[in-house]
Amino acid sequence: MAMHRRHRKSLPGLWLLTDERVADDRLLAAARALPRGRAGIILRHYRTPPAQRRALFDALRAIARRRRLILLLAGPVRAAAAWRADGWHGRDSRRPPRPLLHSAPAHDSREIRMAQRAGSDLLFLSPLFPTRSHPGARSLGRARFAALAHATPLPVIALGGVTARHRRSLAALSAAGWAAIDGLTNN
Repeated sequence: MAMHRRHRKSLPGLWLLTDERVADDRLLAAARALPRGRAGIILRHYRTPPAQRRALFDALRAIARRRRLILLLAGPVRAAAAWRADGWHGRDSRRPPRPLLHSAPAHDSREIRMAQRAGSDLLFLSPLFPTRSHPGARSLGRARFAALAHATPLPVIALGGVTARHRRSLAALSAAGWAAIDGLTNN
């Protein structure tokens, strides 16, 4: 079982995603600037050597605990549990050893259905707009994003080229919130 349903209402509407393109000091500063108790962080850093990835996770975890932020680890559920993350981000649908939040990436209706079957608690649907982290990738655009977001009962977080200036218009697209890399690190 993923996160208990009673906690779904308290999911944050703002998320910082990490990326190796952004220097660690900028990521940590961005994490410290997130609104206390109302945001989440996903540590991705897939290509970072394990010891460095763990050190960055521990630094983010210290910030998250002080600021009451949710911290998810991208990758296998067992790793997230072992590192004492609040949950995991990814397609791993194995049962967690304890209640954890599960977010999943989605880019189309097939991936949304996969996330629903896996018992995900929320979706990161992307890319809404063109983004620097995936140059040349085709974006969903507002109409396609809204159609996909509206078709799932899961809370949908808009990702991909999203910044604070978009946040007011996201509810009209059936988004429960937004996530960013560059939009929060000013990279």
